[in-house]
Amino acid sequence: MKNQRHQKILELINSYPIEKQEDLLDKLRDAGFQVTQATVSRDIRQLRLVKAATGDGHYRYTTSASQGASGDRPSRFEMIFSESVLSVDSAGHIVMVSCHSGMANAACEVFDLVKWENVIGSLAGDNTFIILMRSEEAAKQIVTELRKYIR
Repeated sequence: MKNQRHQKILELINSYPIEKQEDLLDKLRDAGFQVTQATVSRDIRQLRLVKAATGDGHYRYTTSASQGASGDRPSRFEMIFSESVLSVDSAGHIVMVSCHSGMANAACEVFDLVKWENVIGSLAGDNTFIILMRSEEAAKQIVTELRKYIR
């Protein structure tokens, strides 16, 4: 249930400009989750959600991975991706990401949490995941970007 709730929270904060815990609580209850304020607060900490400024002077919850690294502390995306991924390459508009055995789901999950341009979708297996891009050029660009995170 916790994993389903966490997935729903990530979906909600990406779909709505949620500014307060109470707003998130209401959205979760509307989605059928029976949660308390304490549970939502704990979920926010566990997911490492942060409040980010929007262009109109308001704030909204977002994932820390979408904020990138702060100072010299790597983001969740950078940590998981760099520890999981062995190589990245493309063929046409498809990008293949090779990972350590059993790590592709985690790497794909953190990849999906970041807002990338021209990504249509991704699909993970045990030790690889693929990314479907809108064009060959977009595939080449994301390969270059993702290679920066590989150790």
